[in-house]
Amino acid sequence: MNLIEKIRQQARTDCQRIVLPEGNEERTVMAADAIIREKLCYLYLIADPEELGKKAHQYGLKNIEKATVINPKDHPKKQEYTELLYEIRKSKGMTMDEASKLVEDPLYLGTLMIKAGDADGEVAGAANATVDVLRPAFQIVKTLPGISIVSGAFIMMLQDHSFGEDGVIVFADGAVHPDPDEKQLAEIAVATAGTTRSILGFEPRIAMMSFSTKGSANHPMVDKVVNATKLAKEMDPTLIIDGELQADAALIEAIASSKAPDSPIQGNANVLIFPDLNVGNVAYKLVQRLAKAEAIGPVLQGMAAPINDLSRGCSVSDIVNLVAITANQAAGLKK
Repeated sequence: MNLIEKIRQQARTDCQRIVLPEGNEERTVMAADAIIREKLCYLYLIADPEELGKKAHQYGLKNIEKATVINPKDHPKKQEYTELLYEIRKSKGMTMDEASKLVEDPLYLGTLMIKAGDADGEVAGAANATVDVLRPAFQIVKTLPGISIVSGAFIMMLQDHSFGEDGVIVFADGAVHPDPDEKQLAEIAVATAGTTRSILGFEPRIAMMSFSTKGSANHPMVDKVVNATKLAKEMDPTLIIDGELQADAALIEAIASSKAPDSPIQGNANVLIFPDLNVGNVAYKLVQRLAKAEAIGPVLQGMAAPINDLSRGCSVSDIVNLVAITANQAAGLKK
């Protein structure tokens, strides 16, 4: 069983409620049919029911009728969600009239369903820009307690299984936050540990990456990583984490035994936390292209509920996989 199938199987065993706000988008409709067929989650589609019915007939989809379809213009909880949005945003100047209009926006409606406890997670972005997907998420769902920022993790599946966890290594942040300070970097480490446990099911061994190993260089950029490591340990004393470490000391046992003999990682890291987005984004793309690794993500982390953003060039399979990942995140947050 490969990693993707393991992720899907894990989603089946602890079924969560996932909402797809782009319920009339062609790939989303086809993905929804597959998600229901595979029983990956309880599925909510925000869509015009008549248009959805036409597409289901056009594509010959047999399972879509089992989804719960919510018409953003007319559904039983419209007033309840309007009042909820108004209460959340009135301090920012939102009026009840503005709330009643925004609640018909599927991206706002999806996040309000999560906030109200009617859904556990959301996947969108096939037809909307990232900023439009995340805006209501930041305004309504917000971040986890103790976490101030959202970050993006990439699950890297290497052909060489001698690295990481049988060839799987999690990289963060490779997608969202350009230049985290030491506290934010610690938060990224803690959030990535949660992502690793909930999606991949193994215990994270976290290396905080740097151009220095254990004082081999003296620079404020090194200090940031050292301090972030200490803060992460304070935030979660159960973490297996070490830093600052160079990549070779984090990933190769023989080098770790020389450069960092007392490291709890021992050259066997399965999570790499990069000091800024420059390093994280370059690193994942280099490994993806040069090592021919498969990169899954970014998986957004740090939100109080999982809300994940698709590429607008995504495939049907990409949507199905991200729904399974989001379901696992939701189950992990409940634990």
